[in-house]
Amino acid sequence: MALQNIGASNKDDAFYRYKMPRMIAKVEGRGNGIKTNIVNMVEIAKALARPASYTTKHFGCELGAQSKFDEKTGTALVNGSHDTAKLASLLEIFIKKYVQCYGCGNPETEILITKSQMIQLKCAACGFVSDVDMRDKLTSFIIKNPPEAKKSSKDKKAMRRAEKERLKEGEAADEELKKLKKEVKKKGSTKDLQAKSSSRKKTSGSDEDHGSPPRIHADEKEDEDEDDIEWQTDTSMEAARLRIQEQLNAVTADMVMLSTDEPKSKSKSPPKPEENSLTPHAKSKNGGASRKGLVSEIKTVLEKGVTASEFQNFLGSLSCSDQDAMTAIYEAVLDGVEKGFAKEVAKKKAYLAVAVARNEDSQLLLLQAIEEFCSKTNPAAAKEVALVLKSLYDADVLEEDYIVQWFGAGLTGPNRENPVWKNAKPFVEWLQSAESETEED
Repeated sequence: MALQNIGASNKDDAFYRYKMPRMIAKVEGRGNGIKTNIVNMVEIAKALARPASYTTKHFGCELGAQSKFDEKTGTALVNGSHDTAKLASLLEIFIKKYVQCYGCGNPETEILITKSQMIQLKCAACGFVSDVDMRDKLTSFIIKNPPEAKKSSKDKKAMRRAEKERLKEGEAADEELKKLKKEVKKKGSTKDLQAKSSSRKKTSGSDEDHGSPPRIHADEKEDEDEDDIEWQTDTSMEAARLRIQEQLNAVTADMVMLSTDEPKSKSKSPPKPEENSLTPHAKSKNGGASRKGLVSEIKTVLEKGVTASEFQNFLGSLSCSDQDAMTAIYEAVLDGVEKGFAKEVAKKKAYLAVAVARNEDSQLLLLQAIEEFCSKTNPAAAKEVALVLKSLYDADVLEEDYIVQWFGAGLTGPNRENPVWKNAKPFVEWLQSAESETEED
C-alpha cells in the first residue's frame, strides 16, 4: 500500500517518520442511492491515531451530506459522488485542525476534553496544549463521542525492564561460559604437558637433569616478569611538545605550548603585541577566562560565519575548562535572543555539533549548559527547553541516552524544583514511550 507523509507541509520531506496510507475512494450505487465508500478509512484513522468515525463525520460536515461509519464492518460511507482528490483535501483540513500540534506541527497529539467541554490537543513531543476552535461542527460530535483513554504505559515499561534484565543475564551467562572454556583448555594443556614430560623421563633416562623446564613454568615466569614491569610516561617538555603537535595543527600547538614556555623565559622586557594576539580571549585577574569576554569572543567568531573545521581549531585554542567553554558557546548562540530559542538553536546547530564532537562527555556538558542558561542567564528560555531538546535530538546533536541520564540526575539532585525539569518532562516521556514502542515492533 502506497504511503504519504502526514500533513501537506511535510509532503516533500523524504525522511519524515510519520506516514499514512493514500486514500482510496469508490463510488457505489446509482441515482438517489449513490454513495462514496472510503475503502481504507480504518487504516488512515489508525495512522492518525484518531477514531475512524471522526474522519467520516468530518467529511459529512464539510460536504453537507449524510455520513456513516459501521464499527463492525469498518465501512465508511458518504452520500453522493465525491472524487478522491476532494476527499483528500478535506482530510488535510482535519489533520491540521485535530491532529497536528499547533506549536511544533508534530502529529503525535492526544485529544483532551476539559471539564468546561472544551477540546484540546496535547503534544507528546513538546508538551504544547492547543485549543481547538469550538465553532467547528465536528466538535459537538467529538464531545458526545469522546476518544477512548490510552492504556497505561506501566506494562510497557515493565516489559522493557524485563527485556533489559534478560539481556544482562544472557551476557553474564556468556561470560561464565567463556571462562569455563578457558579453564578447560588450560587443564587440557597441563595434562598434555605432564604426559609428554613423563614419556620423556622414560625414554631419555638421566638426560632429564639437563633438559629445559616445562613450558608452563616458563610461561608463568614470563607473566611474573611482566607484572614486575613499571610503565612510565615521558613527561619532559620535548615529549609533551611532540604529543601536542601530533593532535593539533601548527598554530594551535604554539598556543598550547606558550603557557608551558612562559615560566622558563624570565625576560624583563614586556611581551610583544604579536605574542598577546595568540591568546584567544581576555584573561581575568585569577588567570582564567572571564565569562563575558569568552562569550563575546565566541559570538564574534560565529558572526563571521567560519567553517566547522575553523571553529573546531578555535575551540582547541581555548584555555578554559570544557564546561566553561560549552556554557559560553551555548550562551553566545542565544545571546540577545528574547524568544524563539529553538529556531535560533536550529540555525546554529552545526557549531553545537562541532562542540559536542570534542569528547564523549560533551553531550552532558551541553545539557548542563542548557540547564544553567535556562535557570540563571535567561529564565524565560525554560519555557522552550522541550522545543530546544527536540531540535537538537532531530539534528543528531543530542542522543536519547544522554538526555534521559541528564533528566534523571536533575530530578534527584538539589535543584529538582527547577522549572527546567517540569518543561522538559513531556519530551523525555515521549522519548521513552517511543523507545518502548520501537522495542515492541
